[in-house]
Amino acid sequence: MSQFHEPQPSNPIVPIQLGLDDTFRFRCHRGIACFNKCCENIDILLTPYDVLRLKNRLGLTSREFIERYTVDCTLDAHGMPGLKLKTQEANTACQFLTAEGCSVYADRPAACRYYALGLMAMRKKDSPVEEASYFVVKEAHCLGHLEPKVQTVREYRIEQGVDVYDEINREWSSIILKKRSSGPTLGRPSQRSFDLFFLASYNLDAFREFVQSQPFQEVFDIPPQELQEIVTSDVKLLQFGFRLLKQVLFGERTIALKSAAVEQRRERYQRRLREEAERRAQQLSEEQDRVYDSLD
Repeated sequence: MSQFHEPQPSNPIVPIQLGLDDTFRFRCHRGIACFNKCCENIDILLTPYDVLRLKNRLGLTSREFIERYTVDCTLDAHGMPGLKLKTQEANTACQFLTAEGCSVYADRPAACRYYALGLMAMRKKDSPVEEASYFVVKEAHCLGHLEPKVQTVREYRIEQGVDVYDEINREWSSIILKKRSSGPTLGRPSQRSFDLFFLASYNLDAFREFVQSQPFQEVFDIPPQELQEIVTSDVKLLQFGFRLLKQVLFGERTIALKSAAVEQRRERYQRRLREEAERRAQQLSEEQDRVYDSLD
């Protein structure tokens, strides 16, 4: 068995972009000397499907899982809310790490499944199409790169089951990429938009209640059979949430609004415009009064 050495500081990213059919050399297994070392120092961003799989695995509600196993983070400069996996209290190791390995291996997050690959999604200027490229991460402690197994990126993704995760999270990843690439053009979403983003992304149980609520159904025109399919399937509920977020954040109208709701929204918008005009007129009048008073 190879001798294990503590990692030395270095840049672990191999600066070569890989496509799905490019090959790389790597294999991790229980008999390797560095087994579990990558789980002792984690910084794992959780996707919506990660949270869904883990909370179901542990038999917890979304809120219970979030409170026990995650910490808050931000996904962009505007403070878009995200979640990371919480580490053990005394160190930076994963909470699910045991002497035998990962205790939730079959439902481990996408980031764990990708290792020792990294994924980078890009959208070229003026292109609506997102492009994915991959790169190898070679941390000094990892002996998996010395194993003789060679596979394509495509084969590795299927073997690790991360292709399923990527497909379910695809629209959510698209939201994050579009939000980041739009930057100042899009502007900072409202706090209500942030709250909805967190609800639809992570707190699936509460989002299901939200979708089934009377106020929601008074606004959105969803056929009863489709609504039933959405609320009885965790995956369909997640994917519906991503559609709703795109509609709220970017104005992509894929979910029909009821005609009465459209008219009410138009009336509220017009009322806000009138109130803002009145507020500005009052402010201008007060400023003018102060100028006249100063002349006395």
